Amino acid sequence: MNFDNSYRRLPPRFYRRQLPEPVSAPGLIGVNSELAQQLGIDPEWLCSEQGIAMIAGNSIPPGADPLATVYAGHQFGAWNPQLGDGRALLLGELVGECGGRFDIQLKGSGRTPYSRGGDGRSPLGPVLREYLLSEGMHALGIPTTRALAAVTTGDTVLRDAPLPGAVLARVSDSHLRIGTLQFFAARGDVEALSLLVHYVLNRHFADGAGDEKPALCLLERVIGAQAALLARWQLAGFIHGVMNTDNMLLSGRTIDYGPCAFMDEYEPAAVFSAIDREGRYAFNNQPRIAHWNLVRLAEALLPLLDEEQSRAVAIAEDALDRFPGLYQDRYREGM
Repeated sequence: MNFDNSYRRLPPRFYRRQLPEPVSAPGLIGVNSELAQQLGIDPEWLCSEQGIAMIAGNSIPPGADPLATVYAGHQFGAWNPQLGDGRALLLGELVGECGGRFDIQLKGSGRTPYSRGGDGRSPLGPVLREYLLSEGMHALGIPTTRALAAVTTGDTVLRDAPLPGAVLARVSDSHLRIGTLQFFAARGDVEALSLLVHYVLNRHFADGAGDEKPALCLLERVIGAQAALLARWQLAGFIHGVMNTDNMLLSGRTIDYGPCAFMDEYEPAAVFSAIDREGRYAFNNQPRIAHWNLVRLAEALLPLLDEEQSRAVAIAEDALDRFPGLYQDRYREGM
Protein backbone atom coordinates (compact mmCIF):
# COMPACT_ATOMS: atom_id res chain seq x y z
CA MET A 1 0.00 0.00 0.00
CA ASN A 2 1.64 3.18 -1.26
CA PHE A 3 1.03 5.59 1.63
CA ASP A 4 2.10 9.25 1.42
CA ASN A 5 0.47 11.15 4.27
CA SER A 6 0.46 14.82 3.25
CA TYR A 7 -2.08 15.94 5.88
CA ARG A 8 0.19 14.55 8.58
CA ARG A 9 2.82 17.07 7.44
CA LEU A 10 0.58 19.99 8.45
CA PRO A 11 1.06 21.43 11.98
CA PRO A 12 -0.17 19.27 14.90
CA ARG A 13 -3.10 21.59 15.67
CA PHE A 14 -4.86 20.21 12.57
CA TYR A 15 -5.25 16.72 14.05
CA ARG A 16 -4.44 14.31 16.87
CA ARG A 17 -2.47 11.14 16.24
CA GLN A 18 -4.47 8.17 17.46
CA LEU A 19 -4.38 4.39 17.07
CA PRO A 20 -7.64 2.46 16.45
CA GLU A 21 -9.07 0.45 19.32
CA PRO A 22 -8.74 -3.29 18.54
CA VAL A 23 -11.86 -5.43 18.22
CA SER A 24 -12.35 -8.95 19.54
CA ALA A 25 -13.25 -11.05 16.48
CA PRO A 26 -13.23 -9.27 13.09
CA GLY A 27 -15.11 -10.96 10.27
CA LEU A 28 -15.32 -9.93 6.64
CA ILE A 29 -18.56 -8.48 5.27
CA GLY A 30 -17.31 -7.51 1.84
CA VAL A 31 -14.48 -6.05 -0.24
CA ASN A 32 -14.91 -3.64 -3.16
CA SER A 33 -12.50 -5.37 -5.55
CA GLU A 34 -12.81 -2.80 -8.34
CA LEU A 35 -12.01 0.12 -6.03
CA ALA A 36 -9.18 -1.81 -4.37
CA GLN A 37 -7.53 -2.38 -7.75
CA GLN A 38 -7.87 1.31 -8.63
CA LEU A 39 -6.01 2.11 -5.40
CA GLY A 40 -3.30 -0.44 -6.14
CA ILE A 41 -4.43 -2.82 -3.37
CA ASP A 42 -4.65 -6.56 -3.94
CA PRO A 43 -8.30 -7.51 -3.26
CA GLU A 44 -7.27 -11.02 -2.26
CA TRP A 45 -4.97 -9.59 0.38
CA LEU A 46 -7.84 -7.43 1.71
CA CYS A 47 -9.86 -10.64 2.14
CA SER A 48 -7.01 -12.32 4.01
CA GLU A 49 -6.58 -12.41 7.77
CA GLN A 50 -4.05 -9.56 7.54
CA GLY A 51 -6.34 -7.43 5.40
CA ILE A 52 -9.34 -7.99 7.66
CA ALA A 53 -7.22 -7.07 10.70
CA MET A 54 -6.26 -3.80 9.00
CA ILE A 55 -9.87 -2.89 8.17
CA ALA A 56 -10.91 -3.67 11.73
CA GLY A 57 -8.10 -1.53 13.15
CA ASN A 58 -6.34 -4.47 14.77
CA SER A 59 -3.15 -3.90 12.77
CA ILE A 60 -1.56 -0.87 11.11
CA PRO A 61 0.08 -1.40 7.70
CA PRO A 62 3.56 -0.01 7.02
CA GLY A 63 3.47 3.65 6.02
CA ALA A 64 0.10 4.39 7.63
CA ASP A 65 -0.06 7.08 10.31
CA PRO A 66 -3.55 7.12 11.89
CA LEU A 67 -4.96 10.44 13.03
CA ALA A 68 -8.24 12.12 13.93
CA THR A 69 -8.87 15.47 12.25
CA VAL A 70 -10.43 18.46 13.99
CA TYR A 71 -13.18 20.69 12.60
CA ALA A 72 -16.18 22.74 13.72
CA GLY A 73 -19.57 23.29 12.10
CA HIS A 74 -23.10 24.59 12.03
CA GLN A 75 -25.41 21.71 12.93
CA PHE A 76 -29.04 22.41 12.00
CA GLY A 77 -28.03 26.07 11.94
CA ALA A 78 -26.52 26.09 15.45
CA TRP A 79 -22.80 26.77 15.83
CA ASN A 80 -20.61 24.09 17.43
CA PRO A 81 -17.05 25.41 17.89
CA GLN A 82 -15.34 22.02 18.07
CA LEU A 83 -16.33 18.75 16.51
CA GLY A 84 -13.82 16.44 14.82
CA ASP A 85 -13.52 12.76 13.95
CA GLY A 86 -15.35 11.24 16.90
CA ARG A 87 -15.64 7.69 15.59
CA ALA A 88 -13.31 7.63 12.62
CA LEU A 89 -9.58 7.70 11.95
CA LEU A 90 -7.69 8.69 8.86
CA LEU A 91 -5.51 5.62 8.43
CA GLY A 92 -3.43 7.32 5.74
CA GLU A 93 -3.39 8.61 2.18
CA LEU A 94 -2.84 6.36 -0.82
CA VAL A 95 -1.54 7.54 -4.17
CA GLY A 96 -3.57 5.64 -6.77
CA GLU A 97 -2.44 4.27 -10.10
CA CYS A 98 -3.70 7.42 -11.86
CA GLY A 99 -1.70 9.65 -9.50
CA GLY A 100 -4.69 10.81 -7.47
CA ARG A 101 -4.51 11.02 -3.68
CA PHE A 102 -7.11 9.18 -1.59
CA ASP A 103 -7.84 9.07 2.14
CA ILE A 104 -8.41 5.67 3.70
CA GLN A 105 -10.57 6.24 6.76
CA LEU A 106 -11.75 3.65 9.28
CA LYS A 107 -15.24 4.52 10.50
CA GLY A 108 -16.28 2.91 13.79
CA SER A 109 -12.69 2.41 14.93
CA GLY A 110 -13.11 3.56 18.55
CA ARG A 111 -12.78 6.65 20.72
CA THR A 112 -10.75 9.69 19.72
CA PRO A 113 -10.03 13.00 21.49
CA TYR A 114 -13.10 14.36 19.64
CA SER A 115 -15.59 11.63 20.65
CA ARG A 116 -17.34 13.95 23.14
CA GLY A 117 -18.27 11.09 25.46
CA GLY A 118 -19.22 8.63 22.71
CA ASP A 119 -17.80 5.14 22.30
CA GLY A 120 -16.45 5.78 18.78
CA ARG A 121 -18.06 2.60 17.48
CA SER A 122 -20.59 1.97 14.72
CA PRO A 123 -23.45 -0.55 14.65
CA LEU A 124 -23.65 -2.91 11.70
CA GLY A 125 -26.76 -1.29 10.19
CA PRO A 126 -25.24 2.15 9.45
CA VAL A 127 -22.11 0.51 8.01
CA LEU A 128 -24.19 -1.56 5.59
CA ARG A 129 -26.31 1.47 4.68
CA GLU A 130 -23.28 3.63 3.89
CA TYR A 131 -21.62 0.85 1.89
CA LEU A 132 -24.69 0.33 -0.27
CA LEU A 133 -25.72 3.97 -0.65
CA SER A 134 -22.26 5.38 -1.39
CA GLU A 135 -21.59 2.74 -4.04
CA GLY A 136 -25.08 3.29 -5.47
CA MET A 137 -24.41 7.03 -5.69
CA HIS A 138 -21.11 6.34 -7.44
CA ALA A 139 -22.84 4.10 -9.96
CA LEU A 140 -25.32 6.94 -10.66
CA GLY A 141 -22.42 9.28 -11.43
CA ILE A 142 -22.88 11.40 -8.30
CA PRO A 143 -19.62 12.53 -6.62
CA THR A 144 -19.32 10.64 -3.34
CA THR A 145 -17.09 8.97 -0.84
CA ARG A 146 -16.62 5.26 -1.59
CA ALA A 147 -16.68 2.03 0.41
CA LEU A 148 -13.52 -0.06 0.17
CA ALA A 149 -14.47 -2.80 2.62
CA ALA A 150 -16.44 -3.58 5.76
CA VAL A 151 -16.01 -5.99 8.65
CA THR A 152 -17.95 -7.06 11.69
CA THR A 153 -16.15 -6.65 15.02
CA GLY A 154 -17.50 -9.47 17.16
CA ASP A 155 -18.35 -6.83 19.77
CA THR A 156 -21.66 -5.38 20.91
CA VAL A 157 -22.47 -1.69 20.49
CA LEU A 158 -24.95 -0.25 22.98
CA ARG A 159 -27.46 2.20 21.54
CA ASP A 160 -31.18 2.00 22.31
CA ALA A 161 -30.55 -1.75 22.33
CA PRO A 162 -27.47 -4.00 22.05
CA LEU A 163 -26.37 -4.15 18.40
CA PRO A 164 -23.60 -5.94 16.52
CA GLY A 165 -20.62 -3.71 15.76
CA ALA A 166 -18.86 -3.10 12.43
CA VAL A 167 -16.13 -0.98 10.81
CA LEU A 168 -16.25 0.61 7.36
CA ALA A 169 -13.12 1.43 5.36
CA ARG A 170 -14.15 4.63 3.58
CA VAL A 171 -12.31 6.22 0.66
CA SER A 172 -12.43 9.89 -0.34
CA ASP A 173 -10.24 12.30 -2.28
CA SER A 174 -10.05 14.02 1.14
CA HIS A 175 -12.18 14.53 4.23
CA LEU A 176 -11.69 18.31 4.37
CA ARG A 177 -14.94 20.11 5.14
CA ILE A 178 -16.33 23.62 5.27
CA GLY A 179 -16.17 23.05 9.03
CA THR A 180 -12.40 22.48 8.85
CA LEU A 181 -11.88 26.08 7.76
CA GLN A 182 -14.53 27.28 10.20
CA PHE A 183 -12.64 25.75 13.12
CA PHE A 184 -9.55 27.87 12.53
CA ALA A 185 -11.44 31.00 11.48
CA ALA A 186 -13.35 30.95 14.78
CA ARG A 187 -10.02 30.96 16.61
CA GLY A 188 -8.57 33.78 14.55
CA ASP A 189 -5.83 31.46 13.31
CA VAL A 190 -5.13 33.16 9.98
CA GLU A 191 -1.91 31.21 9.51
CA ALA A 192 -3.80 27.91 9.66
CA LEU A 193 -6.45 29.27 7.29
CA SER A 194 -3.79 30.21 4.77
CA LEU A 195 -2.10 26.82 5.06
CA LEU A 196 -5.43 25.08 4.49
CA VAL A 197 -6.33 27.21 1.48
CA HIS A 198 -3.07 26.36 -0.25
CA TYR A 199 -3.33 22.71 0.78
CA VAL A 200 -6.87 22.34 -0.60
CA LEU A 201 -6.00 24.13 -3.85
CA ASN A 202 -2.98 21.91 -4.41
CA ARG A 203 -4.90 18.75 -3.59
CA HIS A 204 -8.24 19.40 -5.32
CA PHE A 205 -7.96 22.37 -7.65
CA ALA A 206 -4.37 22.21 -8.83
CA ASP A 207 -4.93 24.54 -11.79
CA GLY A 208 -5.68 27.31 -9.27
CA ALA A 209 -2.75 26.60 -6.95
CA GLY A 210 -0.71 29.51 -8.28
CA ASP A 211 -3.56 32.00 -8.37
CA GLU A 212 -2.75 35.53 -7.17
CA LYS A 213 -5.86 35.45 -4.95
CA PRO A 214 -5.84 31.91 -3.52
CA ALA A 215 -8.68 32.36 -1.00
CA LEU A 216 -11.03 33.77 -3.65
CA CYS A 217 -9.97 31.06 -6.07
CA LEU A 218 -10.80 28.40 -3.48
CA LEU A 219 -14.17 29.97 -2.69
CA GLU A 220 -15.10 30.09 -6.38
CA ARG A 221 -14.01 26.49 -6.98
CA VAL A 222 -15.95 25.16 -3.99
CA ILE A 223 -19.04 27.13 -5.07
CA GLY A 224 -18.82 25.50 -8.50
CA ALA A 225 -18.29 22.02 -7.06
CA GLN A 226 -21.24 22.36 -4.66
CA ALA A 227 -23.53 23.69 -7.43
CA ALA A 228 -22.74 20.63 -9.55
CA LEU A 229 -23.20 18.25 -6.61
CA LEU A 230 -26.56 19.69 -5.54
CA ALA A 231 -27.87 19.51 -9.10
CA ARG A 232 -26.99 15.80 -9.17
CA TRP A 233 -28.76 15.25 -5.85
CA GLN A 234 -31.93 16.98 -7.01
CA LEU A 235 -31.97 15.16 -10.35
CA ALA A 236 -31.75 11.78 -8.61
CA GLY A 237 -34.28 12.57 -5.86
CA PHE A 238 -31.62 12.17 -3.18
CA ILE A 239 -32.26 13.66 0.26
CA HIS A 240 -29.13 14.03 2.37
CA GLY A 241 -30.83 14.67 5.70
CA VAL A 242 -27.96 16.33 7.62
CA MET A 243 -26.47 19.11 5.48
CA ASN A 244 -24.46 20.57 8.35
CA THR A 245 -21.32 22.48 7.37
CA ASP A 246 -19.20 19.70 8.89
CA ASN A 247 -20.83 17.28 6.43
CA MET A 248 -20.04 19.27 3.27
CA LEU A 249 -16.69 18.37 1.70
CA LEU A 250 -14.69 21.12 0.01
CA SER A 251 -14.00 18.79 -2.92
CA GLY A 252 -17.73 18.56 -3.71
CA ARG A 253 -18.33 14.91 -2.82
CA THR A 254 -21.24 13.49 -0.84
CA ILE A 255 -20.36 12.40 2.69
CA ASP A 256 -22.31 11.13 5.71
CA TYR A 257 -25.01 8.60 4.84
CA GLY A 258 -26.91 8.83 8.10
CA PRO A 259 -30.61 9.76 7.76
CA CYS A 260 -30.83 9.90 3.96
CA ALA A 261 -32.93 8.38 1.21
CA PHE A 262 -34.04 8.47 -2.42
CA MET A 263 -37.63 9.55 -3.03
CA ASP A 264 -39.89 6.86 -4.48
CA GLU A 265 -42.52 9.47 -5.31
CA TYR A 266 -41.89 13.17 -5.87
CA GLU A 267 -42.54 15.12 -2.69
CA PRO A 268 -40.71 18.47 -2.44
CA ALA A 269 -41.17 18.73 1.33
CA ALA A 270 -39.90 15.20 2.06
CA VAL A 271 -37.61 14.98 5.10
CA PHE A 272 -35.58 11.94 6.15
CA SER A 273 -34.26 12.91 9.57
CA ALA A 274 -36.27 12.31 12.72
CA ILE A 275 -34.74 15.37 14.40
CA ASP A 276 -35.40 17.72 11.44
CA ARG A 277 -38.83 18.72 12.72
CA GLU A 278 -38.81 22.10 10.93
CA GLY A 279 -37.86 20.66 7.53
CA ARG A 280 -34.60 22.57 7.33
CA TYR A 281 -33.04 19.82 5.21
CA ALA A 282 -36.12 18.89 3.19
CA PHE A 283 -35.59 17.95 -0.46
CA ASN A 284 -36.66 21.29 -1.91
CA ASN A 285 -34.51 23.19 0.63
CA GLN A 286 -31.23 21.49 -0.26
CA PRO A 287 -29.98 24.03 -2.86
CA ARG A 288 -30.83 26.91 -0.51
CA ILE A 289 -29.04 25.22 2.38
CA ALA A 290 -26.00 24.58 0.20
CA HIS A 291 -25.92 28.32 -0.53
CA TRP A 292 -26.27 29.07 3.20
CA ASN A 293 -23.36 26.72 3.95
CA LEU A 294 -21.23 28.45 1.31
CA VAL A 295 -21.92 31.79 3.00
CA ARG A 296 -20.44 30.27 6.16
CA LEU A 297 -17.39 29.21 4.13
CA ALA A 298 -17.01 32.73 2.77
CA GLU A 299 -17.21 34.14 6.31
CA ALA A 300 -14.35 31.85 7.34
CA LEU A 301 -12.24 33.08 4.41
CA LEU A 302 -12.88 36.83 4.92
CA PRO A 303 -9.50 37.52 6.60
CA LEU A 304 -7.76 36.18 3.49
CA LEU A 305 -9.98 37.84 0.88
CA ASP A 306 -8.95 41.39 1.76
CA GLU A 307 -7.38 43.23 4.68
CA GLU A 308 -10.27 45.70 4.70
CA GLN A 309 -13.45 44.07 6.04
CA SER A 310 -15.95 45.83 3.77
CA ARG A 311 -13.96 44.96 0.63
CA ALA A 312 -13.63 41.36 1.76
CA VAL A 313 -17.41 41.14 2.25
CA ALA A 314 -18.06 42.65 -1.19
CA ILE A 315 -15.68 40.15 -2.83
CA ALA A 316 -17.37 37.26 -1.04
CA GLU A 317 -20.88 38.43 -1.91
CA ASP A 318 -19.96 38.77 -5.59
CA ALA A 319 -18.72 35.16 -5.65
CA LEU A 320 -21.69 33.82 -3.67
CA ASP A 321 -24.22 35.55 -5.93
CA ARG A 322 -23.13 33.23 -8.75
CA PHE A 323 -24.21 30.05 -6.97
CA PRO A 324 -27.94 30.09 -7.92
CA GLY A 325 -27.12 30.56 -11.62
CA LEU A 326 -24.44 27.87 -11.57
CA TYR A 327 -26.83 25.46 -9.86
CA GLN A 328 -29.64 26.18 -12.31
CA ASP A 329 -27.31 25.68 -15.28
CA ARG A 330 -26.16 22.27 -13.98
CA TYR A 331 -29.74 21.28 -13.16
CA ARG A 332 -31.08 22.23 -16.61
CA GLU A 333 -28.22 20.35 -18.28
CA GLY A 334 -29.10 17.27 -16.26
CA MET A 335 -32.80 17.53 -17.05
